[in-house]
Amino acid sequence: MTEQQKIQNLKKHKAIATGLFFLMALVYFLMVYLSTQFSVSWIGYVEAFAEAAMVGALADWFAVTALFRYPLGLKIPHTNLIENSKNAIGDNLGQFVTGNFLTPATIRPYIEKLEVVKYVSDWLNKTSNQEMLQQELINFAKKVIKDLDDKDVVDFMTLKGEEILKQFNLQELASSSLEYILEKQKHDDILEAIIPKAKEYIAQSDIIIKDKINEKHPVISFFAGRKISKGVVEGVISLLDEIENDKEHPIRLNIEKLIQDNIENIKQSPDWKLKLEALRDDFITQERLQEYASDLWLTLKQSLTDSFDNQQSVLQNYIQKNIDKLAYNLSHNQEMIFKINGWVRHFLYRMILRNVKEVESLISNTVDKWEGKQLSEKLELEVGKDLQFIRINGTLVGGLVGLIIYAVTQLIFH
Repeated sequence: MTEQQKIQNLKKHKAIATGLFFLMALVYFLMVYLSTQFSVSWIGYVEAFAEAAMVGALADWFAVTALFRYPLGLKIPHTNLIENSKNAIGDNLGQFVTGNFLTPATIRPYIEKLEVVKYVSDWLNKTSNQEMLQQELINFAKKVIKDLDDKDVVDFMTLKGEEILKQFNLQELASSSLEYILEKQKHDDILEAIIPKAKEYIAQSDIIIKDKINEKHPVISFFAGRKISKGVVEGVISLLDEIENDKEHPIRLNIEKLIQDNIENIKQSPDWKLKLEALRDDFITQERLQEYASDLWLTLKQSLTDSFDNQQSVLQNYIQKNIDKLAYNLSHNQEMIFKINGWVRHFLYRMILRNVKEVESLISNTVDKWEGKQLSEKLELEVGKDLQFIRINGTLVGGLVGLIIYAVTQLIFH
Protein backbone atom coordinates (compact mmCIF):
# COMPACT_ATOMS: atom_id res chain seq x y z
CA MET A 1 0.00 0.00 0.00
CA THR A 2 1.39 3.40 -0.95
CA GLU A 3 1.65 6.30 1.49
CA GLN A 4 -1.19 8.13 -0.27
CA GLN A 5 -3.42 5.07 0.04
CA LYS A 6 -2.60 4.84 3.75
CA ILE A 7 -3.56 8.50 4.22
CA GLN A 8 -6.88 7.97 2.45
CA ASN A 9 -7.57 4.83 4.47
CA LEU A 10 -6.85 6.62 7.75
CA LYS A 11 -9.14 9.51 6.84
CA LYS A 12 -11.90 7.08 5.92
CA HIS A 13 -11.80 5.24 9.26
CA LYS A 14 -11.53 8.48 11.23
CA ALA A 15 -14.67 9.67 9.46
CA ILE A 16 -16.48 6.41 10.35
CA ALA A 17 -15.54 6.65 14.05
CA THR A 18 -16.44 10.35 14.24
CA GLY A 19 -19.64 9.80 12.30
CA LEU A 20 -20.68 7.08 14.74
CA PHE A 21 -20.18 9.52 17.63
CA PHE A 22 -22.39 12.14 15.98
CA LEU A 23 -24.96 9.46 15.23
CA MET A 24 -25.07 8.54 18.94
CA ALA A 25 -25.35 12.25 19.83
CA LEU A 26 -28.26 12.64 17.42
CA VAL A 27 -29.99 9.57 18.86
CA TYR A 28 -29.42 10.84 22.39
CA PHE A 29 -30.93 14.30 21.77
CA LEU A 30 -33.79 12.73 19.84
CA MET A 31 -34.56 10.41 22.80
CA VAL A 32 -34.37 13.35 25.23
CA TYR A 33 -36.92 15.19 23.12
CA LEU A 34 -39.18 12.15 22.76
CA SER A 35 -39.07 11.54 26.50
CA THR A 36 -40.73 14.94 27.03
CA GLN A 37 -43.46 14.11 24.56
CA PHE A 38 -44.16 10.46 25.25
CA SER A 39 -44.08 8.30 28.29
CA VAL A 40 -42.71 5.10 26.72
CA SER A 41 -40.23 2.88 28.58
CA TRP A 42 -38.06 1.91 25.59
CA ILE A 43 -37.07 5.57 25.08
CA GLY A 44 -35.11 5.47 28.34
CA TYR A 45 -33.20 2.38 27.21
CA VAL A 46 -32.23 3.91 23.89
CA GLU A 47 -31.32 7.18 25.62
CA ALA A 48 -29.07 5.32 28.10
CA PHE A 49 -27.37 3.42 25.26
CA ALA A 50 -26.73 6.59 23.23
CA GLU A 51 -25.50 8.55 26.28
CA ALA A 52 -23.03 5.88 27.31
CA ALA A 53 -21.96 5.41 23.70
CA MET A 54 -21.07 9.12 23.45
CA VAL A 55 -19.06 8.89 26.67
CA GLY A 56 -17.21 5.83 25.39
CA ALA A 57 -16.58 7.46 22.02
CA LEU A 58 -15.22 10.65 23.57
CA ALA A 59 -13.05 8.74 26.05
CA ASP A 60 -11.48 6.58 23.36
CA TRP A 61 -11.10 9.55 21.01
CA PHE A 62 -9.18 11.34 23.76
CA ALA A 63 -7.00 8.27 24.41
CA VAL A 64 -6.17 7.71 20.72
CA THR A 65 -5.60 11.38 20.00
CA ALA A 66 -3.39 11.79 23.09
CA LEU A 67 -0.93 9.33 21.56
CA PHE A 68 -0.21 11.48 18.51
CA ARG A 69 -1.06 15.09 19.41
CA TYR A 70 -2.59 17.42 21.96
CA PRO A 71 -6.41 16.91 22.02
CA LEU A 72 -8.03 20.07 20.63
CA GLY A 73 -4.60 21.73 20.90
CA LEU A 74 -4.80 21.77 24.71
CA LYS A 75 -1.48 20.90 26.36
CA ILE A 76 -2.98 18.51 28.86
CA PRO A 77 -0.37 16.51 30.88
CA HIS A 78 0.48 13.07 29.52
CA THR A 79 -0.82 13.79 26.03
CA ASN A 80 1.04 14.01 22.68
CA LEU A 81 2.93 11.03 24.07
CA ILE A 82 4.87 9.92 20.99
CA GLU A 83 6.32 13.34 20.21
CA ASN A 84 7.20 14.04 23.85
CA SER A 85 8.71 10.58 24.38
CA LYS A 86 10.50 10.34 21.04
CA ASN A 87 13.99 9.66 22.44
CA ALA A 88 12.75 7.06 24.90
CA ILE A 89 10.80 5.36 22.10
CA GLY A 90 13.95 5.20 19.95
CA ASP A 91 16.01 3.69 22.79
CA ASN A 92 13.31 1.19 23.71
CA LEU A 93 12.73 0.24 20.07
CA GLY A 94 16.44 -0.42 19.56
CA GLN A 95 16.59 -2.53 22.71
CA PHE A 96 13.42 -4.40 21.70
CA VAL A 97 14.74 -5.30 18.24
CA THR A 98 18.19 -6.39 19.43
CA GLY A 99 16.85 -8.14 22.53
CA ASN A 100 14.20 -10.12 20.68
CA PHE A 101 15.47 -10.56 17.12
CA LEU A 102 19.27 -10.33 17.19
CA THR A 103 20.06 -12.99 19.78
CA PRO A 104 22.03 -16.22 19.21
CA ALA A 105 18.89 -18.29 19.74
CA THR A 106 16.92 -16.43 17.07
CA ILE A 107 19.75 -15.93 14.58
CA ARG A 108 21.31 -19.40 14.57
CA PRO A 109 18.37 -21.33 12.99
CA TYR A 110 18.23 -18.90 10.06
CA ILE A 111 22.00 -18.79 9.60
CA GLU A 112 22.25 -22.61 9.60
CA LYS A 113 19.66 -22.81 6.82
CA LEU A 114 21.48 -20.27 4.68
CA GLU A 115 22.63 -21.77 1.35
CA VAL A 116 24.65 -18.95 -0.19
CA VAL A 117 26.43 -21.20 -2.67
CA LYS A 118 23.12 -22.44 -4.11
CA TYR A 119 21.96 -18.90 -4.83
CA VAL A 120 25.28 -18.00 -6.46
CA SER A 121 25.40 -21.29 -8.39
CA ASP A 122 21.85 -20.90 -9.73
CA TRP A 123 22.67 -17.38 -10.85
CA LEU A 124 26.04 -18.30 -12.35
CA ASN A 125 24.76 -21.29 -14.30
CA LYS A 126 22.70 -19.03 -16.55
CA THR A 127 24.53 -18.22 -19.78
CA SER A 128 23.34 -14.63 -19.80
CA ASN A 129 24.71 -14.08 -16.29
CA GLN A 130 28.05 -15.64 -17.20
CA GLU A 131 28.33 -13.32 -20.18
CA MET A 132 27.40 -10.35 -18.03
CA LEU A 133 29.97 -11.31 -15.39
CA GLN A 134 32.68 -11.74 -18.02
CA GLN A 135 31.87 -8.37 -19.54
CA GLU A 136 31.87 -6.67 -16.14
CA LEU A 137 35.28 -8.17 -15.33
CA ILE A 138 36.62 -6.95 -18.67
CA ASN A 139 35.13 -3.49 -18.13
CA PHE A 140 36.64 -3.32 -14.66
CA ALA A 141 40.06 -4.37 -15.96
CA LYS A 142 39.77 -1.84 -18.80
CA LYS A 143 39.03 0.93 -16.34
CA VAL A 144 41.95 -0.05 -14.12
CA ILE A 145 44.38 -0.06 -17.05
CA LYS A 146 42.96 3.19 -18.44
CA ASP A 147 43.15 4.99 -15.10
CA LEU A 148 46.75 3.99 -14.44
CA ASP A 149 49.21 6.81 -15.03
CA ASP A 150 51.94 5.58 -17.41
CA LYS A 151 54.66 7.58 -15.69
CA ASP A 152 53.71 6.26 -12.25
CA VAL A 153 53.72 2.67 -13.52
CA VAL A 154 57.08 3.08 -15.28
CA ASP A 155 58.63 4.74 -12.21
CA PHE A 156 57.31 1.93 -10.01
CA MET A 157 58.63 -0.78 -12.35
CA THR A 158 62.00 0.99 -12.55
CA LEU A 159 62.28 1.27 -8.78
CA LYS A 160 61.27 -2.33 -8.16
CA GLY A 161 63.47 -3.55 -10.99
CA GLU A 162 66.47 -1.78 -9.49
CA GLU A 163 65.67 -3.17 -6.03
CA ILE A 164 65.34 -6.72 -7.38
CA LEU A 165 68.56 -6.52 -9.39
CA LYS A 166 70.49 -5.25 -6.37
CA GLN A 167 69.19 -8.16 -4.31
CA PHE A 168 70.64 -10.71 -6.73
CA ASN A 169 73.77 -12.55 -5.61
CA LEU A 170 75.71 -11.97 -8.81
CA GLN A 171 78.58 -14.25 -7.77
CA GLU A 172 76.17 -17.11 -7.11
CA LEU A 173 74.35 -16.40 -10.38
CA ALA A 174 77.58 -16.28 -12.44
CA SER A 175 79.08 -19.40 -10.86
CA SER A 176 75.78 -21.31 -11.18
CA SER A 177 75.59 -20.30 -14.85
CA LEU A 178 79.12 -21.62 -15.48
CA GLU A 179 78.29 -24.86 -13.68
CA TYR A 180 75.22 -25.24 -15.87
CA ILE A 181 77.32 -24.58 -19.00
CA LEU A 182 79.78 -27.32 -18.03
CA GLU A 183 77.09 -29.78 -16.96
CA LYS A 184 75.16 -29.41 -20.20
CA GLN A 185 78.32 -29.13 -22.37
CA LYS A 186 77.12 -25.76 -23.53
CA HIS A 187 80.71 -24.45 -23.80
CA ASP A 188 81.15 -26.77 -26.78
CA ASP A 189 78.02 -25.30 -28.37
CA ILE A 190 79.40 -21.81 -27.81
CA LEU A 191 82.71 -22.75 -29.40
CA GLU A 192 81.02 -24.36 -32.38
CA ALA A 193 78.99 -21.22 -32.89
CA ILE A 194 82.02 -18.91 -32.59
CA ILE A 195 84.66 -20.88 -34.59
CA PRO A 196 82.96 -20.60 -38.05
CA LYS A 197 82.57 -16.86 -37.56
CA ALA A 198 86.18 -16.58 -36.38
CA LYS A 199 87.45 -18.49 -39.43
CA GLU A 200 85.43 -16.26 -41.71
CA TYR A 201 86.79 -13.12 -40.07
CA ILE A 202 90.41 -14.36 -40.12
CA ALA A 203 90.13 -15.39 -43.77
CA GLN A 204 89.18 -11.79 -44.54
CA SER A 205 92.05 -10.39 -42.46
CA ASP A 206 94.95 -11.27 -44.79
CA ILE A 207 95.49 -7.63 -45.82
CA ILE A 208 95.25 -6.38 -42.21
CA ILE A 209 97.98 -8.84 -41.14
CA LYS A 210 100.19 -7.84 -44.10
CA ASP A 211 99.74 -4.15 -43.20
CA LYS A 212 100.75 -4.83 -39.61
CA ILE A 213 103.90 -6.68 -40.73
CA ASN A 214 104.72 -3.83 -43.09
CA GLU A 215 104.21 -1.34 -40.26
CA LYS A 216 106.55 -3.17 -37.86
CA HIS A 217 109.01 -4.81 -40.26
CA PRO A 218 108.92 -3.10 -43.67
CA VAL A 219 111.95 -4.97 -45.03
CA ILE A 220 110.55 -8.38 -44.21
CA SER A 221 107.20 -7.29 -45.56
CA PHE A 222 108.79 -6.24 -48.84
CA PHE A 223 110.35 -9.62 -49.48
CA ALA A 224 107.86 -12.03 -47.81
CA GLY A 225 104.93 -10.05 -46.38
CA ARG A 226 102.29 -11.62 -48.51
CA LYS A 227 103.59 -15.11 -47.86
CA ILE A 228 103.83 -14.55 -44.11
CA SER A 229 100.31 -13.08 -43.81
CA LYS A 230 98.91 -15.91 -45.85
CA GLY A 231 100.76 -18.44 -43.71
CA VAL A 232 99.46 -16.86 -40.50
CA VAL A 233 95.89 -16.90 -41.77
CA GLU A 234 96.14 -20.49 -42.97
CA GLY A 235 97.77 -21.56 -39.70
CA VAL A 236 95.12 -19.97 -37.54
CA ILE A 237 92.32 -21.37 -39.68
CA SER A 238 93.94 -24.82 -39.56
CA LEU A 239 94.10 -24.60 -35.75
CA LEU A 240 90.47 -23.58 -35.60
CA ASP A 241 89.57 -26.52 -37.88
CA GLU A 242 91.31 -28.88 -35.50
CA ILE A 243 89.50 -27.41 -32.50
CA GLU A 244 86.22 -27.59 -34.37
CA ASN A 245 86.62 -31.22 -35.46
CA ASP A 246 88.34 -32.68 -32.40
CA LYS A 247 86.02 -32.86 -29.40
CA GLU A 248 88.99 -33.79 -27.21
CA HIS A 249 91.31 -31.09 -28.49
CA PRO A 250 93.62 -29.75 -25.75
CA ILE A 251 92.31 -26.20 -26.21
CA ARG A 252 88.75 -27.42 -25.66
CA LEU A 253 89.91 -29.25 -22.55
CA ASN A 254 91.85 -26.21 -21.39
CA ILE A 255 88.78 -24.02 -21.79
CA GLU A 256 86.72 -26.50 -19.79
CA LYS A 257 89.41 -26.64 -17.09
CA LEU A 258 89.67 -22.85 -17.05
CA ILE A 259 85.93 -22.54 -16.50
CA GLN A 260 86.00 -25.23 -13.80
CA ASP A 261 88.91 -23.60 -11.99
CA ASN A 262 87.22 -20.20 -11.96
CA ILE A 263 83.78 -21.28 -10.76
CA GLU A 264 84.78 -21.38 -7.09
CA ASN A 265 86.92 -18.28 -7.46
CA ILE A 266 84.00 -16.33 -8.93
CA LYS A 267 81.75 -17.53 -6.11
CA GLN A 268 84.09 -16.57 -3.25
CA SER A 269 86.44 -13.84 -4.47
CA PRO A 270 85.78 -10.26 -3.24
CA ASP A 271 87.43 -9.01 -6.43
CA TRP A 272 84.92 -10.85 -8.57
CA LYS A 273 82.11 -9.45 -6.41
CA LEU A 274 83.32 -5.91 -7.11
CA LYS A 275 83.82 -6.64 -10.81
CA LEU A 276 80.36 -8.11 -11.26
CA GLU A 277 78.68 -5.29 -9.33
CA ALA A 278 80.60 -2.70 -11.35
CA LEU A 279 79.57 -4.47 -14.55
CA ARG A 280 75.95 -4.50 -13.40
CA ASP A 281 76.02 -0.81 -12.45
CA ASP A 282 77.66 0.15 -15.74
CA PHE A 283 75.31 -1.88 -17.87
CA ILE A 284 72.03 -1.51 -15.97
CA THR A 285 71.71 2.19 -15.24
CA GLN A 286 68.53 3.86 -14.00
CA GLU A 287 68.06 5.50 -17.40
CA ARG A 288 68.26 2.13 -19.15
CA LEU A 289 65.97 0.51 -16.60
CA GLN A 290 63.43 3.27 -17.11
CA GLU A 291 63.65 2.81 -20.86
CA TYR A 292 63.19 -0.96 -20.54
CA ALA A 293 60.30 -0.48 -18.09
CA SER A 294 58.62 2.02 -20.39
CA ASP A 295 58.89 -0.32 -23.39
CA LEU A 296 57.67 -3.26 -21.33
CA TRP A 297 54.69 -1.37 -19.86
CA LEU A 298 53.55 0.16 -23.14
CA THR A 299 53.79 -3.22 -24.87
CA LEU A 300 51.93 -4.93 -22.05
CA LYS A 301 49.26 -2.19 -21.94
CA GLN A 302 48.66 -2.42 -25.70
CA SER A 303 48.53 -6.20 -25.54
CA LEU A 304 45.97 -6.12 -22.73
CA THR A 305 43.88 -3.48 -24.50
CA ASP A 306 43.80 -5.59 -27.65
CA SER A 307 42.84 -8.65 -25.60
CA PHE A 308 39.96 -6.79 -23.96
CA ASP A 309 38.39 -6.01 -27.34
CA ASN A 310 39.06 -9.38 -28.98
CA GLN A 311 36.42 -11.97 -28.09
CA GLN A 312 38.75 -14.78 -29.15
CA SER A 313 41.81 -13.53 -27.26
CA VAL A 314 43.67 -15.72 -24.80
CA LEU A 315 42.62 -13.42 -21.96
CA GLN A 316 38.92 -13.61 -22.86
CA ASN A 317 39.10 -17.39 -23.24
CA TYR A 318 40.93 -17.65 -19.91
CA ILE A 319 38.24 -15.63 -18.10
CA GLN A 320 35.43 -17.63 -19.72
CA LYS A 321 37.13 -20.92 -18.87
CA ASN A 322 37.51 -19.97 -15.22
CA ILE A 323 33.91 -18.74 -14.95
CA ASP A 324 32.73 -22.09 -16.37
CA LYS A 325 34.99 -23.91 -13.92
CA LEU A 326 33.69 -21.87 -10.99
CA ALA A 327 30.06 -22.49 -12.01
CA TYR A 328 30.72 -26.24 -12.25
CA ASN A 329 32.49 -26.41 -8.88
CA LEU A 330 29.75 -24.43 -7.14
CA SER A 331 27.23 -26.96 -8.45
CA HIS A 332 29.12 -30.25 -8.10
CA ASN A 333 32.08 -29.90 -5.75
CA GLN A 334 30.45 -30.83 -2.45
CA GLU A 335 33.59 -30.22 -0.43
CA MET A 336 33.88 -26.65 -1.79
CA ILE A 337 30.14 -26.04 -1.29
CA PHE A 338 30.34 -27.22 2.32
CA LYS A 339 33.39 -25.09 3.07
CA ILE A 340 32.07 -21.89 1.47
CA ASN A 341 28.67 -22.20 3.14
CA GLY A 342 30.42 -22.82 6.45
CA TRP A 343 32.66 -19.77 6.04
CA VAL A 344 29.75 -17.51 5.09
CA ARG A 345 27.53 -18.74 7.92
CA HIS A 346 30.28 -18.38 10.48
CA PHE A 347 31.17 -14.90 9.18
CA LEU A 348 27.57 -13.65 9.18
CA TYR A 349 26.85 -15.14 12.61
CA ARG A 350 29.89 -13.48 14.16
CA MET A 351 29.34 -10.17 12.34
CA ILE A 352 25.69 -9.93 13.42
CA LEU A 353 26.42 -10.71 17.07
CA ARG A 354 29.46 -8.44 17.07
CA ASN A 355 27.41 -5.52 15.75
CA VAL A 356 24.23 -5.92 17.83
CA LYS A 357 25.03 -2.76 19.79
CA GLU A 358 25.64 -0.88 16.55
CA VAL A 359 22.20 -1.95 15.30
CA GLU A 360 20.65 -0.78 18.55
CA SER A 361 22.49 2.54 18.27
CA LEU A 362 21.46 2.88 14.63
CA ILE A 363 17.77 2.48 15.45
CA SER A 364 17.98 4.76 18.47
CA ASN A 365 19.96 7.47 16.66
CA THR A 366 17.71 7.31 13.60
CA VAL A 367 14.59 7.82 15.71
CA ASP A 368 16.34 10.55 17.70
CA LYS A 369 17.09 12.46 14.51
CA TRP A 370 13.47 12.43 13.42
CA GLU A 371 11.33 15.38 14.39
CA GLY A 372 8.79 14.43 17.04
CA LYS A 373 5.91 15.47 14.83
CA GLN A 374 7.33 13.49 11.92
CA LEU A 375 7.62 10.35 14.06
CA SER A 376 4.10 10.81 15.39
CA GLU A 377 2.71 11.17 11.86
CA LYS A 378 4.63 8.10 10.65
CA LEU A 379 3.29 5.92 13.44
CA GLU A 380 -0.25 7.23 13.10
CA LEU A 381 -0.13 6.47 9.40
CA GLU A 382 0.89 2.88 10.13
CA VAL A 383 -1.42 2.06 13.06
CA GLY A 384 -3.96 4.91 13.05
CA LYS A 385 -6.53 2.95 11.02
CA ASP A 386 -6.58 0.14 13.59
CA LEU A 387 -6.81 2.64 16.44
CA GLN A 388 -9.99 4.07 14.90
CA PHE A 389 -11.58 0.69 15.55
CA ILE A 390 -10.86 1.30 19.23
CA ARG A 391 -13.00 4.42 18.95
CA ILE A 392 -15.74 2.49 17.14
CA ASN A 393 -15.60 -0.37 19.64
CA GLY A 394 -15.53 2.10 22.53
CA THR A 395 -18.69 3.73 21.21
CA LEU A 396 -20.55 0.43 20.88
CA VAL A 397 -19.19 -1.21 24.04
CA GLY A 398 -19.82 2.00 26.03
CA GLY A 399 -23.38 2.05 24.75
CA LEU A 400 -23.94 -1.60 25.71
CA VAL A 401 -22.48 -1.07 29.18
CA GLY A 402 -24.68 2.00 29.68
CA LEU A 403 -27.71 0.03 28.48
CA ILE A 404 -26.94 -2.83 30.89
CA ILE A 405 -26.49 -0.45 33.82
CA TYR A 406 -29.74 1.32 32.98
CA ALA A 407 -31.59 -1.98 32.62
CA VAL A 408 -30.28 -3.33 35.94
CA THR A 409 -31.19 -0.06 37.65
CA GLN A 410 -34.72 -0.24 36.27
CA LEU A 411 -35.04 -3.84 37.30
CA ILE A 412 -33.93 -3.28 40.88
CA PHE A 413 -35.34 0.11 41.75
CA HIS A 414 -38.58 0.23 39.75
